[in-house]
Order: sequence, then C-alpha cells, then structure tokens
Amino acid sequence: MNNHEEHLDNFIQNLRNGNFYDAHKDLEYLWFPRRFDENDEVKLIKGFINASVSFELHKKGKIEPSKKVWNNYLKYMDLIHSINSPYLEKYHQIIKDIDIIKKSFINI
Repeated sequence: MNNHEEHLDNFIQNLRNGNFYDAHKDLEYLWFPRRFDENDEVKLIKGFINASVSFELHKKGKIEPSKKVWNNYLKYMDLIHSINSPYLEKYHQIIKDIDIIKKSFINI
C-alpha cells in the first residue's frame, strides 16, 4: 500500500468512526502540497475535506457554517466523473460513505 492509499484508508476509517476532524487531517496531507494544482483529482480531495469539515461543524452544533462548507463539497463531488485515477474505486467508496453520514444529519 502506498502513502496516498494509506491516507485514503485512514480517511474512510475516521469518517466511519465519526472522527471527522481526524478524517480531514488525513486528506490534508494529500491536498496541501498540491493545493495550487489545476487538477480535478486534487479538487475532489478538497471536496472530501470540505465534507468532513462540514460534519465536524454539524457535530459541534454549528449548523449554518456546516451548510456553507457542505455546499463546497457539492461543488466538487461531480468531478469524480472527470478523473482517471488508480484510486477511483476508493473515491467512489468515500462518496458513498459521505452520503450515508449526510443522511444521518437532517439539517445539512
């Protein structure tokens, strides 16, 4: 398993365990060094970070900021259809997990 895949696996595990802050940190390691790249995969990772931040804000009772950050996730989510990546299967799993968590939060 390479470093990228390890961070994705950690993100998935932290999402599923409700450790949204830790999940966001897992992907920051991948996104931050490439944050200025005009690359759809990097933007999709940014969207996943936004989703985990939205969940963390919601968990803390900050509903309006959570909604705002959630909308950023929605902006990037469809980029899944324009990328060619060896991690595509994991990205699809992340989207499914995010959707399951979102459904548990009525106000987002």
